[in-house]
Amino acid sequence: QVHTVESGGGSVQTGGSLRLSCAASDYTTSNYCMAWFRHAPGKDREGVAGIDVDGTIIYEDSVKGRFTLSRDNAKNILYLHMNDLKPEDSGKYYCAADLYRPAPCIVVPTIYTRWGQGTQVTASS
Repeated sequence: QVHTVESGGGSVQTGGSLRLSCAASDYTTSNYCMAWFRHAPGKDREGVAGIDVDGTIIYEDSVKGRFTLSRDNAKNILYLHMNDLKPEDSGKYYCAADLYRPAPCIVVPTIYTRWGQGTQVTASS
């Protein structure tokens, strides 16, 4: 049974936009550090953005000003709004929860314990 489910990926042209969603069914996302990661072929999985229980958000430098992480507590859904997508943003995007930490968030893959199956994002010229 899958408890963390991402959706919203797709293929866009350079400069395009996508909104990713992450829905959790067996825990409350607002109670823990939540983060988005991405994994491109030949590269390590990297953190994109994270949010803690207080709403503090951190972004990886390359996405600052283009990506926006938000959370709908009523729906228990995490979003990643991605604008001005570049080919180097391509990869599989994962939503993850650190079920041992509410704050502060450290966006490092090894400490996150609950992962979704990912959604593919491709930006091409």
